[in-house]
Amino acid sequence: MRARGYTLLEILIAVLVLALGIIGGVALQLGALRARHQSVLLSQATQLAATLAERMHANPAQAATYLTLDYDALAEPLPSAPSSLCHGGACDAAQLAFADLYDVKLLAKQNLPGGRVLICRDAGLWSGGTLRWDCVGGAGAPLVVKVGWRGKRPDGTPWLDADGRHPPGVAIAVGAPP
Repeated sequence: MRARGYTLLEILIAVLVLALGIIGGVALQLGALRARHQSVLLSQATQLAATLAERMHANPAQAATYLTLDYDALAEPLPSAPSSLCHGGACDAAQLAFADLYDVKLLAKQNLPGGRVLICRDAGLWSGGTLRWDCVGGAGAPLVVKVGWRGKRPDGTPWLDADGRHPPGVAIAVGAPP
Protein backbone atom coordinates (compact mmCIF):
# COMPACT_ATOMS: atom_id res chain seq x y z
CA MET A 1 0.00 0.00 0.00
CA ARG A 2 1.35 3.43 -0.99
CA ALA A 3 1.29 6.37 1.33
CA ARG A 4 -0.64 9.38 0.15
CA GLY A 5 0.23 13.01 0.74
CA TYR A 6 3.54 14.74 1.23
CA THR A 7 6.26 13.69 3.53
CA LEU A 8 7.98 16.09 5.87
CA LEU A 9 11.15 15.88 3.78
CA GLU A 10 9.35 16.93 0.59
CA ILE A 11 7.81 19.92 2.39
CA LEU A 12 11.19 20.98 3.80
CA ILE A 13 12.81 20.77 0.36
CA ALA A 14 9.99 22.84 -1.17
CA VAL A 15 10.34 25.49 1.57
CA LEU A 16 14.13 25.57 1.03
CA VAL A 17 13.73 26.05 -2.73
CA LEU A 18 11.17 28.80 -2.12
CA ALA A 19 13.47 30.52 0.41
CA LEU A 20 16.40 30.42 -2.02
CA GLY A 21 14.22 31.98 -4.70
CA ILE A 22 13.11 34.76 -2.37
CA ILE A 23 16.72 35.45 -1.29
CA GLY A 24 17.79 35.59 -4.93
CA GLY A 25 14.99 38.02 -5.76
CA VAL A 26 15.88 40.26 -2.83
CA ALA A 27 19.55 40.23 -3.88
CA LEU A 28 18.56 41.25 -7.42
CA GLN A 29 16.37 44.03 -6.06
CA LEU A 30 19.21 45.36 -3.87
CA GLY A 31 21.57 45.28 -6.85
CA ALA A 32 19.06 47.21 -8.93
CA LEU A 33 18.65 49.81 -6.16
CA ARG A 34 22.43 50.23 -5.91
CA ALA A 35 22.76 50.62 -9.68
CA ARG A 36 19.92 53.16 -9.71
CA HIS A 37 21.56 55.18 -6.93
CA GLN A 38 24.91 55.18 -8.73
CA SER A 39 23.27 56.26 -11.99
CA VAL A 40 21.51 59.14 -10.18
CA LEU A 41 24.84 60.27 -8.70
CA LEU A 42 26.53 60.00 -12.10
CA SER A 43 23.71 61.99 -13.72
CA GLN A 44 23.92 64.71 -11.05
CA ALA A 45 27.71 64.89 -11.37
CA THR A 46 27.44 65.15 -15.15
CA GLN A 47 24.84 67.91 -14.91
CA LEU A 48 26.99 69.78 -12.40
CA ALA A 49 30.09 69.53 -14.61
CA ALA A 50 28.17 70.53 -17.73
CA THR A 51 26.57 73.48 -15.94
CA LEU A 52 29.95 74.68 -14.73
CA ALA A 53 31.45 74.25 -18.19
CA GLU A 54 28.65 76.38 -19.67
CA ARG A 55 29.19 79.05 -17.03
CA MET A 56 32.89 79.07 -17.87
CA HIS A 57 32.09 79.45 -21.57
CA ALA A 58 29.85 82.40 -20.73
CA ASN A 59 32.62 84.11 -18.71
CA PRO A 60 35.90 83.19 -20.51
CA ALA A 61 37.86 86.18 -19.20
CA GLN A 62 37.72 84.67 -15.69
CA ALA A 63 39.41 81.34 -16.55
CA ALA A 64 42.07 82.01 -13.90
CA THR A 65 39.36 82.50 -11.25
CA TYR A 66 37.65 79.26 -12.21
CA LEU A 67 41.00 77.45 -12.02
CA THR A 68 41.10 78.16 -8.28
CA LEU A 69 38.28 75.67 -7.65
CA ASP A 70 39.33 72.56 -5.75
CA TYR A 71 36.35 71.87 -3.50
CA ASP A 72 35.98 68.89 -1.19
CA ALA A 73 32.69 68.79 0.75
CA LEU A 74 34.27 66.90 3.63
CA ALA A 75 37.14 69.37 4.00
CA GLU A 76 34.91 72.45 3.60
CA PRO A 77 31.39 71.46 4.76
CA LEU A 78 30.06 75.04 4.74
CA PRO A 79 31.47 76.93 1.77
CA SER A 80 31.86 80.64 2.39
CA ALA A 81 29.61 82.88 0.31
CA PRO A 82 31.18 85.49 -1.96
CA SER A 83 30.53 89.20 -1.46
CA SER A 84 27.88 89.17 -4.21
CA LEU A 85 25.74 86.24 -5.33
CA CYS A 86 24.69 88.04 -8.54
CA HIS A 87 21.06 86.94 -8.17
CA GLY A 88 19.02 89.68 -9.79
CA GLY A 89 21.65 92.35 -9.27
CA ALA A 90 24.39 93.74 -11.46
CA CYS A 91 27.88 92.39 -10.91
CA ASP A 92 31.14 92.30 -12.84
CA ALA A 93 32.76 89.23 -14.46
CA ALA A 94 34.91 88.41 -11.42
CA GLN A 95 31.94 88.56 -9.03
CA LEU A 96 29.98 86.35 -11.41
CA ALA A 97 32.81 83.78 -11.44
CA PHE A 98 32.96 83.69 -7.63
CA ALA A 99 29.17 83.34 -7.48
CA ASP A 100 29.37 80.47 -9.99
CA LEU A 101 31.98 78.71 -7.87
CA TYR A 102 29.88 79.14 -4.75
CA ASP A 103 26.79 77.73 -6.49
CA VAL A 104 28.78 74.71 -7.69
CA LYS A 105 30.11 74.07 -4.18
CA LEU A 106 26.58 74.11 -2.79
CA LEU A 107 25.33 71.75 -5.51
CA ALA A 108 28.19 69.33 -4.89
CA LYS A 109 27.56 69.40 -1.14
CA GLN A 110 23.81 68.90 -1.50
CA ASN A 111 23.71 66.30 -4.28
CA LEU A 112 26.85 64.20 -3.95
CA PRO A 113 27.90 62.27 -0.82
CA GLY A 114 31.31 63.68 0.07
CA GLY A 115 31.37 65.48 -3.29
CA ARG A 116 34.47 66.96 -4.84
CA VAL A 117 34.86 69.37 -7.75
CA LEU A 118 38.14 70.34 -9.36
CA ILE A 119 38.92 72.60 -12.31
CA CYS A 120 42.41 72.30 -13.74
CA ARG A 121 44.43 72.09 -16.92
CA ASP A 122 44.86 68.42 -17.76
CA ALA A 123 46.45 66.99 -20.87
CA GLY A 124 46.40 63.40 -19.57
CA LEU A 125 42.72 63.15 -18.71
CA TRP A 126 42.52 59.37 -19.05
CA SER A 127 46.00 58.44 -17.82
CA GLY A 128 46.14 54.70 -17.39
CA GLY A 129 42.57 54.21 -18.62
CA THR A 130 40.92 55.67 -15.51
CA LEU A 131 40.03 59.15 -14.36
CA ARG A 132 42.42 60.68 -11.85
CA TRP A 133 42.28 63.79 -9.67
CA ASP A 134 45.87 64.65 -10.55
CA CYS A 135 46.18 67.23 -13.31
CA VAL A 136 49.00 66.99 -15.82
CA GLY A 137 49.34 69.94 -18.11
CA GLY A 138 50.68 73.40 -18.50
CA ALA A 139 49.20 76.59 -19.89
CA GLY A 140 48.37 74.93 -23.22
CA ALA A 141 46.44 72.01 -21.76
CA PRO A 142 42.63 72.09 -21.94
CA LEU A 143 40.53 73.21 -19.00
CA VAL A 144 38.83 70.23 -17.40
CA VAL A 145 36.02 70.02 -14.86
CA LYS A 146 36.30 66.91 -12.67
CA VAL A 147 33.45 65.89 -10.36
CA GLY A 148 33.33 62.94 -8.00
CA TRP A 149 31.87 61.59 -4.77
CA ARG A 150 32.78 59.07 -2.13
CA GLY A 151 31.11 55.96 -3.45
CA LYS A 152 31.04 52.41 -2.17
CA ARG A 153 31.38 49.03 -3.81
CA PRO A 154 28.49 46.55 -3.61
CA ASP A 155 30.09 44.89 -0.59
CA GLY A 156 30.10 48.22 1.31
CA THR A 157 33.82 48.94 1.09
CA PRO A 158 34.88 52.39 -0.18
CA TRP A 159 35.39 52.73 -3.93
CA LEU A 160 39.09 53.67 -4.14
CA ASP A 161 41.53 53.95 -7.03
CA ALA A 162 45.10 52.62 -7.12
CA ASP A 163 46.29 55.66 -5.15
CA GLY A 164 43.83 54.93 -2.32
CA ARG A 165 41.60 57.91 -3.18
CA HIS A 166 38.02 58.13 -4.36
CA PRO A 167 38.25 58.57 -8.14
CA PRO A 168 36.34 61.24 -10.06
CA GLY A 169 33.11 60.03 -11.59
CA VAL A 170 32.92 62.61 -14.39
CA ALA A 171 35.40 64.76 -16.27
CA ILE A 172 34.41 67.25 -18.95
CA ALA A 173 36.91 69.16 -21.08
CA VAL A 174 35.76 72.76 -21.26
CA GLY A 175 37.97 74.01 -24.06
CA ALA A 176 37.59 77.63 -22.99
CA PRO A 177 40.32 79.98 -24.15
CA PRO A 178 43.20 80.33 -21.70
